[in-house]
Amino acid sequence: MTLLKSGNFVSHSGSTLPFKINCDSLTNDDIDCIAKHIASKCEFGVALGIVRGGIRLAEALEPYAVPDAPFNVLIVDDVLTTGQSMEQFRAKLPPQIHWGDVIGWVIFARTEPAPWINYMFKTSEDNFK
Repeated sequence: MTLLKSGNFVSHSGSTLPFKINCDSLTNDDIDCIAKHIASKCEFGVALGIVRGGIRLAEALEPYAVPDAPFNVLIVDDVLTTGQSMEQFRAKLPPQIHWGDVIGWVIFARTEPAPWINYMFKTSEDNFK
């Protein structure tokens, strides 16, 4: 299994993509390294993963949760293409969670994400077309 696969792929949002980023190929050590990096960049009380790609990353982030930061909610995913999944997930959070208390992180961003979402790696805008 490889991280990148050439071909035409349809994203979760229905976009046709010229290659697939397959984060299932990342090892547990890779995910742990990414989790450690994310935890060094923000403080959070709970990490929530977008189904399917973000679950493994959220689990790796659990040991880094800070009990004194209960209002910071970290939403994570593996690959962001349009950002629609992240926005929908945030919109479904309970109303007592203020959006200013929500932090987003993805491993790969295929396009420029919303200001509240951070990324480890970003592909060129031309790669999305």
